[in-house]
Amino acid sequence: MKFRYLLILLISLSSIAQETPEDYSFSLEEAIQFGLENNYSSINAQKDVEIALKQKWEIIAQGLPQVSATADYQNYLKQPVTLLPAEITGGEPGTFTPVTFGTEQNMNATATWNQLIFDGSYIVGIQSAKTLLQISENAKTKTDLEIKKAVINAYGNVLLAEENVAILQKNVENVQKNYDETNEIYKNGLAEQEDVEQLEITLLNLKNNLSRSRRMRDIAYEMFNLTLGIPVEIPVNLTEELDTLAMQYFDLELLQEEIPVEENIDYRIAENTAASREIEVKLEKSKALPSLSGFLNYGVQGFSQEFTFFDEDQEYFGQSILGVSLNIPIFSSGMRNSRTQQKQIAYEQAMVELEQTENEVKRQINSAKSDYEFSLENYQNQKKNLELAERIENKNQIKFFEGIASSFELSEAQRQLYQAQQDFLQSMLNVITAKVELENLLDTRKYNNED
Repeated sequence: MKFRYLLILLISLSSIAQETPEDYSFSLEEAIQFGLENNYSSINAQKDVEIALKQKWEIIAQGLPQVSATADYQNYLKQPVTLLPAEITGGEPGTFTPVTFGTEQNMNATATWNQLIFDGSYIVGIQSAKTLLQISENAKTKTDLEIKKAVINAYGNVLLAEENVAILQKNVENVQKNYDETNEIYKNGLAEQEDVEQLEITLLNLKNNLSRSRRMRDIAYEMFNLTLGIPVEIPVNLTEELDTLAMQYFDLELLQEEIPVEENIDYRIAENTAASREIEVKLEKSKALPSLSGFLNYGVQGFSQEFTFFDEDQEYFGQSILGVSLNIPIFSSGMRNSRTQQKQIAYEQAMVELEQTENEVKRQINSAKSDYEFSLENYQNQKKNLELAERIENKNQIKFFEGIASSFELSEAQRQLYQAQQDFLQSMLNVITAKVELENLLDTRKYNNED
């Protein structure tokens, strides 16, 4: 019996474990792909594209046949009375006879076919359907580019936080060792108290920085999860390393790449805005054209003193109408012309903004290339600085224990080393973020939807 309960318990625990989400593991490319599919903004942007597709069909359907049907049932609980001159029925002249007309109950059913024959605004609407879809697709492309950048930045920040914690831990261990050795020497009367206190200050500062870096690492992981669309409490594992990733993003050829400004997503969005304003002008002009529509309906009516409308012998009377409606705008006291002029001015503004966007994109590309080139140079310089700082700190440490250098000189060398470590880590992250910024401006084609 005990074995049976134990088996049930193990099965239950196994079931719970299967329901618990597994840890996620990502390379950078896997993280980007996951973010493009699961980021909250990406999901909503895709929904906007789906809405635009439905709106496109809505516009097209307005010119297709529209069929509707109505059914009415009436039951006169108290029929209206009409007074007729009494002499009609042989009564006394000058008096009236109350009579009722029709039956107490009646039913009427009608089906109507409406068809738009010509409407200028419908033609313009059809033209706008393609632009409407392009607007939502380009917005999705823009969102994807921003998500890609956000994922790379978040991924890099996590790696930076991990590297920072690892370096600080190593620094704490080294300074702790120096502190312990110096303290023993001081106890034996071969070192000054100032040397011990100086190392203690450095050690306390490092421990404080390590504690803060660990908290920042936790925040970096939460931001990474949020960017990918993963609950913040779920653990993730990143398979890349910061230095390896920085070298992958070290690409001098990218500085030579050129694309037509027209392929940049910001330019395409501005172009969509201009096209939309132009369509609005055409729409206002189309309202001055006549519109023609037609309709055909057929209906039946049934009458009865009781509810017999579903009986086989119930008699129904049919009716049908065919008609057309022509609407000709003639005079609007300048209202239509004023609206058209407003849209024309808005279109001219959009063209000015398009030209401004073209120049702004060129400036952004040049600026991004400059930033990326500087990040590559800075990475190489910070790498050399770190090597020099490590050698200087090592020499000062040797001199300190030989009694040649003071604790202040060792402390200065250590601070210089710690700053060089931070600068080198940041330079690697800057290479990654500067490249993705430039790629977003240059390499938009793989995200653009083909016309």
